[in-house]
Amino acid sequence: MKSFENILVTKNYKDHAHIALIQLNRPKVLNALSTDLLKDIVEAMFALEDDKEVRVIILTGNDRAFAAGADIGHMAEASPIDQINDNRFRTLKQLSLFTKPMIAAVNGFALGGGCELAMSCDFIIAGDSARFGQPEIKIGTIPGAGGTQRLTRAIGKSKAMLAVLTGEMMDAYEAEKSGLVAKVVPAETLMQETFEIAKIIANRAPVAVKLAKEAVNMAFESSLKDGMDYERRNFYLTFASKDQKEGMKAFMEKREPKYEGN
Repeated sequence: MKSFENILVTKNYKDHAHIALIQLNRPKVLNALSTDLLKDIVEAMFALEDDKEVRVIILTGNDRAFAAGADIGHMAEASPIDQINDNRFRTLKQLSLFTKPMIAAVNGFALGGGCELAMSCDFIIAGDSARFGQPEIKIGTIPGAGGTQRLTRAIGKSKAMLAVLTGEMMDAYEAEKSGLVAKVVPAETLMQETFEIAKIIANRAPVAVKLAKEAVNMAFESSLKDGMDYERRNFYLTFASKDQKEGMKAFMEKREPKYEGN
């Protein structure tokens, strides 16, 4: 895989053939989300999407920040037309097309666009140092990449309204209690514990994992009836895979399955 200016990409993360790591790498500006950084993330993600060996991707920053918002220096004097012509929102939207599991591993600040980027992943594992928030209201604007939408779906209207209208941060434990974060772990063990979760997922049947991800995401886009119909169709589809046959055979033979992703 090519090298990138704003991120570091590691395949075979911790010597696991099916896990890859993307690390945001703009430490001097707390990984502020420039358009170029977002382009690098999406390009790397789709290279990993096409890699048949990769089954799970971890997205992370550093100890101080996952990503501390957008690059305000590039936005302060922007016009509405400048914002329309800046393709960072279109770039972020492309993450919804990614079919493999994406885990956000968050230490430090995940604010504004950084919080929105973390919410674009399938779930968030937070170090106990993590801080989440949508502070856009403090600088005279509002979230523009999912902060009013994904946050509301994650934590409910009342808590999301409080967070968005005050711009105040919530710590990792409040984020977990509210449903934004799946699990809180000690900051110093974040990457190891996230890797252990990724390893469990990577050892599951890849086709079933993709179909399960699709079905869960559909719960946010449809009525209960339509979601149930979608889930059932995906359930039927798993029976066309060799991995389903292997998984059930291994269960009956009391051994570990060997999934090949087909």
